[in-house]
Amino acid sequence: MEPHGDLNPDTDDLPLRANTNHILVRHYVLDMTVHFDSRVISSSVVLFLEPGSGVRTKAGAGDDIGHGTGDGAGTTDAGGSQERFASGFQQVDAIEDDTKGLEKVHGVEERDKAEFQVVADTDNIQSSHLWLTTNDSDFTLVLDCCDLDVSKVEELDITSVSAMLGLQPSERSEVYSLNPQAALIQRLISMPSSQWRQKHQLFSLCSRAPGAQDGSSLHFHRDKWSLQVRKKGVTSPQDFPRAVRICYETRPTGGSVRWTKDQDNRVCVYTAGSPINNRALFPCQEPPVAMSTWQATVRAPSECVVLMSGEEQAVPTEDGDTHFFIWNYYVTMAMPASTFTLAVGHWHQVTAEIPPALESGVRDRTDCDKTAKPRAGCGEWAEAGVASGLGSSSSEVVKGSPLQTGSGDQTTRSDSAFCFSTLEDAGLSVTDYSGMVDDSISCSHADYPCRFTEWSAWSQRVIPHRVFSPVCLLQKAQIGVLKLLPRCLAAAHAVLGVHPFPRLDVLIVPAGFSSLGMASPHIIFLSQSVLCAGNPGSGDKGLSLCGSRICHEIAHSWFGLVIGARDWTEEWISEGFATCLEDIIWAQAQKLSLQETTEQFDLKALLRWRRLSDELQNSREELQVLRPNMEKTGQVSNSGSSTVKHALNPEKTFMQVHYLKGYFLLRFLASQVGEQQFIDFFRLFVKKYHGQLILSQDFLQMLLITFPDMERKGLTLGAIYADWLDRPGIPKWLYERSAVWSQARLVEEVKAELTSDQLVMLLELLLEESELSVASLCALQRTYSLQNQDAEVRHRWCELVVKHAYAQAYGDVEHFLVHDQAMGVYLYGELMVQEDAEQQAVARRCLSLVQEEMDQSARRVVEEMVL
Repeated sequence: MEPHGDLNPDTDDLPLRANTNHILVRHYVLDMTVHFDSRVISSSVVLFLEPGSGVRTKAGAGDDIGHGTGDGAGTTDAGGSQERFASGFQQVDAIEDDTKGLEKVHGVEERDKAEFQVVADTDNIQSSHLWLTTNDSDFTLVLDCCDLDVSKVEELDITSVSAMLGLQPSERSEVYSLNPQAALIQRLISMPSSQWRQKHQLFSLCSRAPGAQDGSSLHFHRDKWSLQVRKKGVTSPQDFPRAVRICYETRPTGGSVRWTKDQDNRVCVYTAGSPINNRALFPCQEPPVAMSTWQATVRAPSECVVLMSGEEQAVPTEDGDTHFFIWNYYVTMAMPASTFTLAVGHWHQVTAEIPPALESGVRDRTDCDKTAKPRAGCGEWAEAGVASGLGSSSSEVVKGSPLQTGSGDQTTRSDSAFCFSTLEDAGLSVTDYSGMVDDSISCSHADYPCRFTEWSAWSQRVIPHRVFSPVCLLQKAQIGVLKLLPRCLAAAHAVLGVHPFPRLDVLIVPAGFSSLGMASPHIIFLSQSVLCAGNPGSGDKGLSLCGSRICHEIAHSWFGLVIGARDWTEEWISEGFATCLEDIIWAQAQKLSLQETTEQFDLKALLRWRRLSDELQNSREELQVLRPNMEKTGQVSNSGSSTVKHALNPEKTFMQVHYLKGYFLLRFLASQVGEQQFIDFFRLFVKKYHGQLILSQDFLQMLLITFPDMERKGLTLGAIYADWLDRPGIPKWLYERSAVWSQARLVEEVKAELTSDQLVMLLELLLEESELSVASLCALQRTYSLQNQDAEVRHRWCELVVKHAYAQAYGDVEHFLVHDQAMGVYLYGELMVQEDAEQQAVARRCLSLVQEEMDQSARRVVEEMVL
């Protein structure tokens, strides 16, 4: 069987090769060991599979798009099937860790390597030596995979796991007799969410089962974009093994993970939100419809912290074999494999009081100057005992078990403590704006323990949260992120209702991170560029960028994660919604009046209009379309494979059209029905579609049904597609509305002290001037202390410096390019296009300083500009 002969992706399209219409991964069990010396992760992943019976390849209006209900063939019906299997599950309510006869998988034993030796091994092609003995009539499991060195693929003998005997039917059916392994796995997959803990215990035990002893083996072939697995003589997905273990190693330069140094100059690794997602971290099914749960064990050096998407705070234990620490995470809600997130490094928890043992490190390294040589004795703060200070907080905390790590008196508190900041302490209203649980909620998603049906979740305005950063940024993260996070969480709850996830970690990632933030289940990555540049006593001044970015990433919990795009080309469903909700949530967090909210919205809209207008004038039209597949959106091949249009185009990586044009579409729709009514509709939509994948039409059709006057005015689904989603350029409404925003009070107001957004507007207006004197630039810099403002202001200031060749401030440009890599990509181009030797030297010097730690896509774009 040819797994992907129907695909012919363009050079900048990302292929999704997994044959999800034939077979689906329902659960992953990962076992990872992080090796800092070689910069690889050695790992095994066990896939628990369920065959399909053929799924439609076209998505039409009104299709059931709930993951696990209609999209994955072979799923059991909600309700009846769960009740039918319930009697068998009662025997596994209390499972002991019976591992007798089970193998503990840390990689591949030497004795196995000869059997699975590679016959071809280049960067993109690898095969087991028996692959050529299979043929195209054999069924092929196709997984999305690249930049991985696979050493072994094997079927597991699930019948050897004694705990699984409790799932045997009381009466042996013909199906069970023919294939007991398949029958047991199907019953395990079908266990109801009310017994998720026992279910995960069984998955864990099964993942350590020995390889099948029937004399046959699995054969594999890896090409540039996929891993293909066959069992000789097996011709259908129904007969294919249901539990498969893959042993492999990542590569130091693999596209899914970034090995780099943090701002304390210590090595770390994290999943960087790459365009190729997680296929270079573990073989997986990438298409969004391949919803799965997972659990992961991560072994890392004892002095490190492991952060991951997972529903409970991990309390590490020591691995007696390696003296590494073992961290365990899991999720019970089925989500796309792309949402799996991992970060391992020498980070510290940010607390209300910085531990005395770290204070000198914070003072001495406030700027995190990567070009400075470490001072003598700098290791003292990096390894100092900090346990005494991490629990000190004016907020209420729930502490985990303290951990003693390292040797001697050196300790690191890696379990940390969740903050449950009270709203009174944070200066927030104690009124519950969101209301209580709605008795009318009826979940339409696949079975999982859903917070939308829990009374306690609806009343939880601020979920447990932690903030981590390198030592040198602890103070900035404290006065910015830690201070704002509970306010933003409470505001998001007031706007959208129940938090979809039970906890949240926030990590300040290394300087080479290529965006301002990235949201994943239970964890947010933030760029250091959003941190406040001011002093601890400066109040809320300078916190606008940090607060709005936190609100943006929190908004993704609803739009992007618990509600996702069925087709990845419709990025606006995630980014446009988060950009729109960012303003609403941030205004709520600031407790603005209605007038102040309107004025702030209008100023933000004008700034975004100017940014979008400029971007559309300087980009290719095919990259400006929000629904590039148009009427084919959501369609896949017969096998389930597809491509993501332009996903590998470096130019698209740094475009904001999906954020901005999507945001303006939502602003337009709000103008038609009323701002408050539109916010109320968001809440209705979340109640209906949480836990599901959607297309644009699902949101728009529900909106038109809820507000029938819109269609009576001629605003139809087709009209919205034509004006906003299927065409490049700028809709007429946006041109007209931008003139109104330009007359807003905050735009025209001139006073001695401006807000951050007003400073951005001022600098943008000055960028339109053909000439500015050195005296004017000097006065501007001195009056507004531009080098100490937030990153948005400093970005415009650097553009002004470059345009007018203000050499006295080239140091500000260099600092921005080194420390604000998430925003500085196109500044390199501005330095080069001026054809000024001194400016070009600045660009080359900065690139030489940061190119080793830069995001790969950003580095490629910058090198094309500079070199």
